Amino acid sequence: MKLYYAPDTCSLSPHIVLRELAIEFELVKVDNRSKLTADGRDFLTINPKGYVAALERDDGNILTEGPAILQYLADLKPERGLAPRADSWERVRLQEWLNFITSEIHAGSAPLFNRVLPEEVKSIFREKLFRRFSFLEETLSTRAYLTGSTFSVADAYLFTVLGWCKFFSIELSPWPALLEYRDKINARPAVQAALRAEAAQ
Repeated sequence: MKLYYAPDTCSLSPHIVLRELAIEFELVKVDNRSKLTADGRDFLTINPKGYVAALERDDGNILTEGPAILQYLADLKPERGLAPRADSWERVRLQEWLNFITSEIHAGSAPLFNRVLPEEVKSIFREKLFRRFSFLEETLSTRAYLTGSTFSVADAYLFTVLGWCKFFSIELSPWPALLEYRDKINARPAVQAALRAEAAQ
């Protein structure tokens, strides 16, 4: 199995999950500008959409889109409990969280990377993002993780996109429960291993 990734992108979340599950895999770095892999291949032949993450199975099949990859990986080792059973109400709740992170936090942060956007436009996106942080603050004030008392793939994803705050000079101190949550996940051995591996490549 291969995970195609780029540093400081959403591909960190499946990388964390692969390590949480102790699944053997090869980490393949992608240059987001040139669209070349570290071994010189054209990444567009692997994922024509042009972005990471992409997961290549041993049979050659390629899976893209972070939430789909996360659930696929979790289902490879259901006994680890990173996602509820596929036919359960709890799984629907997990998907609800994955969709919220995708549309409101991930996509909500993306415009802040755009250097040509005027500051007054970015401030609108920041204000909306901060409202979402307040919702997360309320949720995480009453539970340890997004889906309850145990870590799930949704937490790996939210941790990843919260990591982008450093690029926008956004401090999480106004949301203490969210800050504590981020730091708690950051301390997980699988998270630290993923961060070290990406920094080393």
